[in-house]
Amino acid sequence: MPGVFMKTVKIKKGWQFKIAGKPSQRIKNSPAVSHVASVPDKLPFIRPRLLVQKGDHVLIGSVLFEDKKHPDLKFLSPGCGTISNITYGPRRVLHEIVIELDSNEIFETFEMITDSALDLIERKPLIARLMAGGMWPFVRQLPFRQIANPDFRPNAVWVSLGSADPFQPSSHIYLKDQVGFFEFGIKALSRLTDTVNICRYDNEKSGKNDFDANIVTHRIIGKYPASDPGVVLYHTKKSAAENHDWYIDGQDVIHLGKFLKTGAYPIDRIVSFSDASSDNSCHLKTRMGIRLKGLAPSAINDHSKRWVVGGVLSGYTSAGDEFLDPHQTSVMIMEETNQSELFGFVRPGFKKLSNSRTFLSVISSAPLTINSDMHGEERPCINCGYCASICPVDIMPQFTYRSIYADEIEEALACGLLDCVECGLCSFVCPSKIELSDFLIEAKHRYHKELSQVA
Repeated sequence: MPGVFMKTVKIKKGWQFKIAGKPSQRIKNSPAVSHVASVPDKLPFIRPRLLVQKGDHVLIGSVLFEDKKHPDLKFLSPGCGTISNITYGPRRVLHEIVIELDSNEIFETFEMITDSALDLIERKPLIARLMAGGMWPFVRQLPFRQIANPDFRPNAVWVSLGSADPFQPSSHIYLKDQVGFFEFGIKALSRLTDTVNICRYDNEKSGKNDFDANIVTHRIIGKYPASDPGVVLYHTKKSAAENHDWYIDGQDVIHLGKFLKTGAYPIDRIVSFSDASSDNSCHLKTRMGIRLKGLAPSAINDHSKRWVVGGVLSGYTSAGDEFLDPHQTSVMIMEETNQSELFGFVRPGFKKLSNSRTFLSVISSAPLTINSDMHGEERPCINCGYCASICPVDIMPQFTYRSIYADEIEEALACGLLDCVECGLCSFVCPSKIELSDFLIEAKHRYHKELSQVA
């Protein structure tokens, strides 16, 4: 188990969110749904082998697909019912496995484990149990953020409680009445490696429903994305051997502990929902694989809205008819506009969200509403250095970008490509509107593919 000596990690670089619509501490139950889905194409570096077909009946926890490269890695059903549709994306990439739910859902049963048995279980049998039970995909590995390699023993596992992104769920909400499962999950993680680091973001202070705060190992202070495991590792690591550490979110630790203790595949989820144009921003008690429009029925037919899943700067665009990726716990609705701003280049920008001091919004701390406008078009890099000045891991995105563009991967690696935490800040501050973050992420994925082929 983790030690009791807490370290304070202060991250100087980053960005303070000034976006309206932060989810309140209010908890609501999402409406009942008729369909859920598994979304394989949101899993990085996975080659799914489909094990069901349309019309099959599955239980909660039935195997839907496995990884072709690692057949022991299973992905389970988030619902009990009939496979109503299987959709594919470009190049026949498996997109969604849609399940029409039964009125009474049944769970697959797995072997439970007691506290005393957990103390004695060996590492490999525990990993095999987590892989067969669909829990392993929640454990990720740096620097590529793929599902952790079960054959690799990391220096440490990093557990995140709370986030510097205020649009992510609060740990107080998902820890309520779940402390026992969380502590059991931590105990299981401690069987996988010698060190489990529990990192609590500074704004996530202990509450009456909280676990024993003495087991927190790191207190994180700083602006977004200070709480990201990659950022914390960058500012604390002492050797290159730590670059491949594992990490897991606090809510997923609860699911891991619940699975081991109850023998059932957990499907409950706390999702933070944000809509700056209404007062509906809150925390939702929902389930894995829910259709997005089930979170906000009022926005179903509003084509002026854009759905953003996973974070306003680091997430991806989706649609109301799409289903929630099981790894994501944040959904935002923003205005979808494509209008030009008349004489925008001479306006003082009192209400324009920006990190630049050029706009007068810098003198106010009031949160501002956002939309999907680019407020300009892509232009060549002007080497302004804004991206480097805000990068929390001290890479120089402009030089990394140029190296990748010139197909000089070794130079890009020397500039810190693999340290990139994919936070999206470089794209946000770029006055040339270059999607630097996407460019760096794609380069990391290509490099990972090359390494896999060599191996």
